[in-house]
Amino acid sequence: MRKLFVLITAAFFILLTAGCSKKESGTMTIEKGVLKVGVNIAYPPFEYYADDGVTPKGFDIDLAHVLAEKLGLKADIIDVAWEGIFAGVDTDRYDCIISGITLTDERKNNYSFTEPYVGNGQSIILNKNSKVHPKNPQELAGLKVGYLTESTSDVYMTKLAEQGLVFTPLEYDDAMNSFTDLKLGRIDAVVSDSLVAVDYLNKPDNPFSIAWEGPAQEFLGICLKKSNTSLTAALDNALDELSADGTLKRLSEQNFGSDIVSSLFAEK
Repeated sequence: MRKLFVLITAAFFILLTAGCSKKESGTMTIEKGVLKVGVNIAYPPFEYYADDGVTPKGFDIDLAHVLAEKLGLKADIIDVAWEGIFAGVDTDRYDCIISGITLTDERKNNYSFTEPYVGNGQSIILNKNSKVHPKNPQELAGLKVGYLTESTSDVYMTKLAEQGLVFTPLEYDDAMNSFTDLKLGRIDAVVSDSLVAVDYLNKPDNPFSIAWEGPAQEFLGICLKKSNTSLTAALDNALDELSADGTLKRLSEQNFGSDIVSSLFAEK
C-alpha cells in the first residue's frame, strides 16, 4: 500500500507540474493571448525610447504591435541587453525576437526564422569634419573603428581583420554610444548597418556623413525557438498580409523615410 501511495503521489505531482508549464497546451505563445517580444531598445530607427525615456518606438516596435494584432494577440515588449537577447528566446522569456536580427547561417542552424522583412548592408560613418577620409573598408587600416558587439558589423570587421586588415577595434554594447564617441572624436569611424546610419544622418544638425555604403547583402527576420514552427508560420502569413494591405510600406515610410520593404515581398 505504501508503494502504491508513493506511485499515486508521484503521478499526481507529474500531472500537476505539467499543467503549470509556461506554455499552455494548444497555444503558439508562452502566455495565452500575448505575444512576448524580445528587443534591444538601443538601435534607432528599429527600436529606441521616446523623449520620455519610457515609451518604446521604432520600426520593429510598430511591427511587433501590428503582427500581434493580426494574430489576435497583445504585444508585450521586453527590453533586454543585446548580449543576452538569444538566451531569452532559448529560455522562454519571450516568444520571439524582433530587433534588427540578421539572418546568418549560424543563427538559422540554431533558431527558426520568418521570411526576411528588411534588406540591409554595412556602411562607414565619419564626422563631417573628420581628418581621415576612408573611401572603402580597406582604408580603415590604422584607424580606431567602433561598432556594435556581436552584431553583423562585428562579424564583418572580424572577417576583415582575419584577412589582414589592421585597425583598432572598439566594440560597444549600445550602438548609440559608438556614434556619441564618434561625435566627440574618441574614434575615427563607425561601421554600422546602413539603415541605422541613415537614421542618424536624417536627424537635425547631424554631424555625420556616410563615407562608404555596401550593397544589401543582409536580410532581417523574426527569430524564434527552433521548435516553434507553428508561430513561425503564423508570423510569415501575417507578414504577407501586412505587405499586401500596405501596412509594412506605411511603417517603413514612417520610420525610414522611404519604402524599403515592398521589394522583398514583390520577389516572392
